[in-house]
Amino acid sequence: MNTAKKPSKTPSKKALALRSKMTERADRIGEMLNGLYPDPPIPLDHTDAFSLCVAVLMSAQATDVSVNKVTPELFRRAPTPEAMVKLGHSAILGIIKTVGLAPTKAKNIWNLSRILVEQYDGKVPRTMEELESLPGVGHKTSSVVMSQAYGVPAFAVDTHIHRLAFRWGLSNGSNVVQTEKDLKAVFPEDTWNLRHLQIIYYGREYCPAQRHDAEKCVICRLYGTKEGQAKR
Repeated sequence: MNTAKKPSKTPSKKALALRSKMTERADRIGEMLNGLYPDPPIPLDHTDAFSLCVAVLMSAQATDVSVNKVTPELFRRAPTPEAMVKLGHSAILGIIKTVGLAPTKAKNIWNLSRILVEQYDGKVPRTMEELESLPGVGHKTSSVVMSQAYGVPAFAVDTHIHRLAFRWGLSNGSNVVQTEKDLKAVFPEDTWNLRHLQIIYYGREYCPAQRHDAEKCVICRLYGTKEGQAKR
């Protein structure tokens, strides 16, 4: 008979104290973000779940500004998956050619649209698993669509949010998967969709990757870690 004790899964007092400290920090950061950005708009221009999905797909390794410059013409000519399929890969590429990685993105947009028509009756699916199965749609894009198009709580973490979470001591900065887990643990679920947008805007205005002045950045002044500042 094996009488060995199984390792306890109960968090230690030290772990609980750390979690409480991180939650208090996140609450205070949330209050500051609410004051600065009470109702932040989605930075990518779109009209529905399909146009949002395509716009977020295109934003990978590209600026929102560059995407917003090409989407008006793209969605004017192809506002639906059916129209996008008819538009064709070559025409899509011609419209979005100024966006980074345009050839791959054009191919993914056309294939994504074809699959939506053939398998989903032209509708963007409403589950993470189905979204992530679409060409060019990763976990971050799926999280944005679920949260901003369908109102389902999700915390989309891109490289910028990953960077700020580490800089503010809310995550250890090991990878975006861990950062998402850490942020979901310290921010209430009903704030995830809002916090995603607020952190994006705060990072652009006050906490950029380059030429960042921690003294002028109120959150970093209060909570910026030495490790996070050194890694910027």
